[in-house]
Amino acid sequence: MSFQAYLDNIQTKTGKSPEDFKKMADKKGFTEKGLIKEGVKATQITNWLKDEFQLGHGHAMAIYALLKGKTA
Repeated sequence: MSFQAYLDNIQTKTGKSPEDFKKMADKKGFTEKGLIKEGVKATQITNWLKDEFQLGHGHAMAIYALLKGKTA
């Protein structure tokens, strides 16, 4: 499955766009100015996504990759 397919599936499941997840991560304090804050671990982000949006590990990691700057 391509990275974009992961993002598309996540949006279908949650109703949230990649941009929405970026904004929410910022509000949660995981990111600042579009970058993951120093000291924030992938597990913190993936646990949030699994708990709040019932994402599986692979889909949560796709959002983590998005927050790290992956675009394709």
